[in-house]
Amino acid sequence: MQTLPIGRYRFFQRLQPLLILNKVVNANTTGCLQVFSTSVSWLIYLEKGKLVYACYESGMFEILYKKLQILSKNVPALNNEVYIRLKAIFETGIENQAIPNPDYLAICWLVNQKYLSQAQAATLIEEIAMEVLQSFLLLQEGCYELASNSFIEKMPRYCRLDVLSLIEQTPSQNKHNSKNTTKNTTYQYTNKSKKSKPPQKLQYTIMCIDDSPSISNMIKNFLDESFFNVVEVNDSLKALMQTIRVKPDLILLDIAMPNLNGYEFCSLLRKHSYFKNTPVIMVTARTSLVDKAKSKIVGASGYLTKPFTQVQLMKIIFQNIQV
Repeated sequence: MQTLPIGRYRFFQRLQPLLILNKVVNANTTGCLQVFSTSVSWLIYLEKGKLVYACYESGMFEILYKKLQILSKNVPALNNEVYIRLKAIFETGIENQAIPNPDYLAICWLVNQKYLSQAQAATLIEEIAMEVLQSFLLLQEGCYELASNSFIEKMPRYCRLDVLSLIEQTPSQNKHNSKNTTKNTTYQYTNKSKKSKPPQKLQYTIMCIDDSPSISNMIKNFLDESFFNVVEVNDSLKALMQTIRVKPDLILLDIAMPNLNGYEFCSLLRKHSYFKNTPVIMVTARTSLVDKAKSKIVGASGYLTKPFTQVQLMKIIFQNIQV
């Protein structure tokens, strides 16, 4: 799976939650899938494609207490005294110290103190995960990254859940399947029905014109295939005809190429009426003011200096692409 290690520099875009989950499952991913919206952050912990825990980045104790109260009907040891101790130790004593996942620590403590068995902890985690995934499936815009190392790796793990089976059980999933009330929904799980249409995977076509395969490959790896169809061309002469055929949403153009350099290519492209406003980003190791001025003269939309990071690439794309 190709995800975006963008840290805290977040570029919000349209997301397809089920597609993201399908990919991490199929890739047997181990780590923490972190998904951000403007108001909520989800943390989905995985081990070889199986879910071991799912939560929100904050505010989990209300959900934890609610699930424990339901579980307490069959587990008499979960009484008010236990809740008071949980609040004192974890909600007040730990959560304010920025220690990750105090809610999961609380579950581990309940097992360690024998208030819950490991099987009961697994049931509790499954119920929490279903509620968290229910809201995640409704997400339409945000960003995400995959952290290879996670807090839970060093903690006891009580279950390894099938993510897609959980999704089928969530109320939001059933609602989408039965009423189809959400516009442009892409959340239906289609594995069991061959007649169902798969969700659209590609939103933007990015053409990368560079005679260096390593640069083209790096750009392709940086851009998540869920949102970008990267067309690689290493010959600038051939690229002219291919650009006309493909009609990309944005062009990443190397300056130093044989036969037809980036300046010449951009100048010719701008003479075609269809491509007068197509974003063209010059990608080059040249940093002089003269080169940047030449780029503006021939009609380039932006300038990306090699070497560049994924954050820099994503930033200039979303500054120029028509979302």
